[in-house]
Amino acid sequence: MPDIDTGQLIYLIVLGAMVAGWFFMQTRQGLNRTLQYAAVWGMIFVGGAAGVGLWQDISRDASRPQLSQSQAGQIIVPRARDGHYYLQLNINDAAINFVVDTGATAMVLTQDDAERAGIDLETLNYLGRANTANGEVRTAFVTLDTVTLGDITDRGVSAVVNEGEMKGSLLGMGYLQKWGRIEIAGGELILTR
Repeated sequence: MPDIDTGQLIYLIVLGAMVAGWFFMQTRQGLNRTLQYAAVWGMIFVGGAAGVGLWQDISRDASRPQLSQSQAGQIIVPRARDGHYYLQLNINDAAINFVVDTGATAMVLTQDDAERAGIDLETLNYLGRANTANGEVRTAFVTLDTVTLGDITDRGVSAVVNEGEMKGSLLGMGYLQKWGRIEIAGGELILTR
C-alpha cells in the first residue's frame, strides 16, 4: 500500500462509507421517508465531493509537466508517483523514454529503442557483459550521433545496447556526468550545465 497516499485513502473510506450507508438505508423499513431522502441526498453530496477530490488529484498529476528548463540552463524533472524520475531524450532524432538510474554506469538502450534510434541491430557485436538484477547479460557498445535533452544537444555520446529483456531504457551516469551538477531536492531532479 505504499503507492496510496493519505488523501486517496480518505477518499476511498468516504466512498466506502457512502456505499455502506446506502445499503443500510435500503434495508431499514421503519425510518421516515423524509429522513431516508435526506440521507440519500447527503450521501450523494459526500460522494460528489469525494469524486471531485479524486479528479483534482488525477488532473494535477496529468497536467504536471515532465520537465521544465530554467533560464539558468537547468533541467528540472518532477519525481513520478512511483518514486522514479523519467525523461524523454531525442536520440538521433527519435524520442526515447528513459528511467533515470544513477546506479547504472552507462546509458543503456533496449533493443527496440536502439532500433528506433536508427541503430542496425544486425551489425552489433555483443562483446560486453553487464551484471543486472536478472543476471548477466551481453551488451554492445555504440556511439550515438546526437542526444538532445531540452535545448542541450550532445554529439558522439557513448551508450550500450542490452541484448537481454528490459522494460525500458536506462539513463545512467555515462550521460548524467555530462551535466556539471546533479541534485535531488524537494521531489525534483535538477540537472545543471
